[in-house]
Amino acid sequence: MGSIHESKAAVVPAQGLPYFTPANHDSGAAKESSTASIPTIFQPLTIRNVTLKNRIVVSPMCMYSAESNPSSPALGAMSDYHLAHLGHLALKGAGLVFTEAMAVQPNGRISPNDLGLWQHDEGSESVQFKELKRVVDFAHSQGARIGVQLGHAGRKSSMAAPWLAAASGTTNLRADADVYGWPDNVVAPTGGAEMIWKRPSTENGLDGFHTPRTLSVSEIKDLVSAFAASAATAVKAGVDVLEIHAAHGYLLNQFLSPVTNRRTDEYGGSYENRTRVLRETISAVRGAIPDSVPLFLRVSGTEWLDESAVAQQVGGSWGVDSTVRLAKELQDLGVDLIDVSSGGNHETQKIKFSKTYQTAIAAQVRKELRAAGRKTLVGAVGFITEPSQAKDLVQGAEQSDDVVDVKAEAKAVEGLVSGPEPDADCVFVAREFLRDPAWVFTVAKELGVKITYPIQFARAF
Repeated sequence: MGSIHESKAAVVPAQGLPYFTPANHDSGAAKESSTASIPTIFQPLTIRNVTLKNRIVVSPMCMYSAESNPSSPALGAMSDYHLAHLGHLALKGAGLVFTEAMAVQPNGRISPNDLGLWQHDEGSESVQFKELKRVVDFAHSQGARIGVQLGHAGRKSSMAAPWLAAASGTTNLRADADVYGWPDNVVAPTGGAEMIWKRPSTENGLDGFHTPRTLSVSEIKDLVSAFAASAATAVKAGVDVLEIHAAHGYLLNQFLSPVTNRRTDEYGGSYENRTRVLRETISAVRGAIPDSVPLFLRVSGTEWLDESAVAQQVGGSWGVDSTVRLAKELQDLGVDLIDVSSGGNHETQKIKFSKTYQTAIAAQVRKELRAAGRKTLVGAVGFITEPSQAKDLVQGAEQSDDVVDVKAEAKAVEGLVSGPEPDADCVFVAREFLRDPAWVFTVAKELGVKITYPIQFARAF
């Protein structure tokens, strides 16, 4: 099938789909031929063989909407819901759209309704593979790149969806075996009652998390292999970018911190030992995917436990200094971008919330990387809601702790000439896309950038 008419506005059908849709490859891309007048947020970013048309990334967001029945072949697989949810974000111009975290093992899901990517024996016949490929193919037809975040929830697994917890009058509700949970197979670097993420606090005993058990060394090796196998399956499905989830108190994050890792073997104790499983995972994933595929790593830049009693008890916690040290090692391991979030590893954390509470950490990590001559890219995430804020993070303008003001805008203009170092190379945005799925269009409008819209939507602009 050829173009509908021969002109610069020719409608070309997307390839590889069993139905017609225009190939909206430029949706969300800046129109100007010269990049000099285009804010960095709308300039392309090339990572290995993948080029993002803009620097706006849809961050992974749990939807708790997958099949939970272990007897169903669709367990942990995407559905029409995920096609609609992720597809409309791809249609509306994001440079890169991440799936929610996909568990590399069944007990790595946060809830029974989370996504997974552990069905490898069936190959391309598995429902998990087929449904992921369906979402990937649609995202590609709309010109978006799509990424998969791979993770394991560790001691924070086998929990009910948050709205089910809310209906029970609590913020955390355990998923037991009668609702397809796995209370006897919740794992951690170090197990036992002391390592429960949040203990029950209500009289009815509904809230709180499960007691984890300690992973054996052989199980740790299996975990590393599971990450690699899931990465290979994702690439086979056509995924453009992979991200390893080592943040928010999930299993790899638990290994990094002396607060949650009390092991005395080769996977615990010193910094080198606590980071060993992450380095092994990165190496295994990098070895399982083509050199052309970018690899990201999400970390908690700090646990927000610097002055906590638990950190004093064990002689420290995972903080910004640890993150910077790790970040400097990533280039040699084959990681292309470090995605800097924070918190989530201990219930006594004291997060110092502000507009820049996480983006400032990303900026510090990037500054230290460049000073050390390292080229690893940095992604900023957290409270990114304003177009000018997103622009300034990658442009190099200074930010206030609140709404960007006129002086900050002046600095942004100055930055186009003098070229100060930006705080990040791209922005990861989550909840703002839930509030405004067309946020890329909103950013372009407020920044005065002319972009290309999906052919079906163009008459509205």
